[in-house]
Amino acid sequence: MKPFKQLFLFILLFVYIQPILAQTQDKSALTVDRIFNSMDFMGERSGQMRFIEDGKYYTSLEPSKETPGGRDIVKYETETGIREVMVPAKSFIPEGQNRPLPISNYIWSMDHKLLLIYTNTARVWRQNTRGDYYLLDLQTNKLLKLGVDAKPSTLMFAKFSPDGKKVGYVREHNVYVENLSDGKITQLTFDGSTTIINGTFDWVYEEELDLRDGFCWSPDSKQIAFWQLDASGVQNFYLINNTDSVYSKITPVQYPKAGTTNSSCKVGVISADGGNIVWMKVPGDPRNNYIARMEWAANSDEIVLQHLNRLQNKNEVMLGNAKTGDVKTILTETDPAWIDIHDYLHFTENGKEFTWVSERDGWRHLYLVSRDGQKVKLLTPGNYDVIDVQSIDEKDGWIYFIASPDNATQRYLYRISVDGKEKLQRVTPKEFSGTNSYQISEGANYAIHSYSNANTPSITELVKLPGHKIIKKIVENKKLAEKINELKKSPTEFFKIDIGDGVALDGWMIKPTDFNPAKKYPVLFYVYSEPASQTVVDRWGGPQYLWFQMFAQQGYIVISVDNRGTPAPRGREWRKSIYKRIGLLNSADQAAAAKALEQKYSFIDPDRIGVWGWSGGGSETLQLMFRYPDIYKTGMAVAAVTNEKFYDTIYQERYMGLPDEKDSVYEKCSAFSQAKNLKGNLLIVHGTGDDNVHFQNAEFVINELVKYNKRFTMMAYPNRTHGIYEGEGTTLHLYNLLTRYLNDNLPAGGK
Repeated sequence: MKPFKQLFLFILLFVYIQPILAQTQDKSALTVDRIFNSMDFMGERSGQMRFIEDGKYYTSLEPSKETPGGRDIVKYETETGIREVMVPAKSFIPEGQNRPLPISNYIWSMDHKLLLIYTNTARVWRQNTRGDYYLLDLQTNKLLKLGVDAKPSTLMFAKFSPDGKKVGYVREHNVYVENLSDGKITQLTFDGSTTIINGTFDWVYEEELDLRDGFCWSPDSKQIAFWQLDASGVQNFYLINNTDSVYSKITPVQYPKAGTTNSSCKVGVISADGGNIVWMKVPGDPRNNYIARMEWAANSDEIVLQHLNRLQNKNEVMLGNAKTGDVKTILTETDPAWIDIHDYLHFTENGKEFTWVSERDGWRHLYLVSRDGQKVKLLTPGNYDVIDVQSIDEKDGWIYFIASPDNATQRYLYRISVDGKEKLQRVTPKEFSGTNSYQISEGANYAIHSYSNANTPSITELVKLPGHKIIKKIVENKKLAEKINELKKSPTEFFKIDIGDGVALDGWMIKPTDFNPAKKYPVLFYVYSEPASQTVVDRWGGPQYLWFQMFAQQGYIVISVDNRGTPAPRGREWRKSIYKRIGLLNSADQAAAAKALEQKYSFIDPDRIGVWGWSGGGSETLQLMFRYPDIYKTGMAVAAVTNEKFYDTIYQERYMGLPDEKDSVYEKCSAFSQAKNLKGNLLIVHGTGDDNVHFQNAEFVINELVKYNKRFTMMAYPNRTHGIYEGEGTTLHLYNLLTRYLNDNLPAGGK
């Protein structure tokens, strides 16, 4: 048969048989391609909902019926659900263009007559914080671009002045104000550069203190307070791009490694019309202290700062005079280990008191502090942690917050009266067992409630508080739930495991779908283990949950355990016990849990124990493979820190103290120091463009493994960052790689 005729018949056969194959595909089976390269398990999302007018209404971004490809801003009456297209998508079409702007975010002025549209965004480090901003006047329907003389996608953090007459923004490391009446642009700072950073932050402040937006308007709209960082003393780490051109390109990243020089930091106040800057006279070396938070102190005369020492075990709350720069300390928080910075410092409406979160009694609680710091009142007494403060309803005297006194893997909404007369009340109904989050309206009358658990996809609904009456179901994810229910799967089972000395760890387990307790099965442990995150939380896991279910279909047990030192709501001692012991305590707890589970469950095969993790979990994977080689037979470490001196100042010094040449704690706790002990199968995966955990880490531990003639496998993803997702096909390739490595080195199925 001629090649052309063969090809024609093949195409004809493919076209004919493909729909039949699609219909007969096993809907109960999972594959890497189906999980990471199809739309089968795409869930619904709500459209950036905002409460307005104290919750009487809310707005939402929704696909437009009249303007294809655009989105309307729709207004709903909260109680009745009456719907009105408040801003049609056609209003977002700039003059001379025929398509509406893609909306990444929208921001209302206080009177809701003006709207800022954030669009054409660009990634800075982890997030897209640069872009274009457009102003829409809802009365005239006039759409104007802000910063008309700026380069595309260079504006950051645009926000209205409280009086709605101006907009402030950051542009190429300088702060600007734009008059909305005549479009006049006033540049407030002029020294912005790659090293002098005004109104935003360097890499490490953003990554570890979660600071990006670095300026704020005074309540009277006349002044702006802002951070300035001087990164001139910070050494560059160079990322090398070898693939986008004939010759390599080098990208310098200002990155202070543990023990090295930080950016200096200060806060200034300047008139919105420009002029001289009043710098706050904060004591101490600005390169060895952090200004971790800053805002106006409920008036236009003072700002409030959180001044954190370099060891991060002392936090001073300071009031700064906006006219003179003089500062005074009103509250000092200390901890033998470290202090977690929070965003819960809020002044009451009269400005005479502010809220504060502290672990001073052994639990994370909310306090009310007088403006002079002399009176400190505990608002949330009890042996439980306040996980997240949601709302303080001053009018009715209630505090709403997330907590879970009885189960560290779950999250619920509670409330307590400010005056202490009403006891702790759980607001979330019992039927929502799992993880709950809330967006509460002003006045705490309504909330957007999101809920999921480990076996149930997320739902979102509109509820009335405090009774939690459901007004409207917003996202039900019925199609996704149907897809999940079609799968052959096993439930995620939560447990506690005793590892001795009175220590019980939380964990979850997914058993093989054809589980037979008389057989022995291989186990894949999923780890993170460090103070930045938990893995054992009762919430929907998305693609990763499906990937674990795929392993269950293949005949694996998948387990995750939270060791001491993870940020579980189990009290200060639980969280801070890992201080100066990262790599030691966490790996000891994980190994003890693995042995205890082997002894408790006869269906675990001790000869087929695997472990995998990403970032801190990648580091923990190496620790377990190197420190406990007789337990863990196969490991897959993604984007791991291998030498703790290679990571940044703020994170590493917070949990490990300052590195000292005379003190070997950093080396003793680092994974590379134990590489000589490797016995099992090890896969190392890293992106060469990782600005967070540098590729240097992979190279360093590889040198150690080579030195000791250890066998391992390694995969480098060119120019990919810490998430290893950039580039066509990357995610699919990565998870195929991990799956194949596990299948090849830790045989599946019961024996």
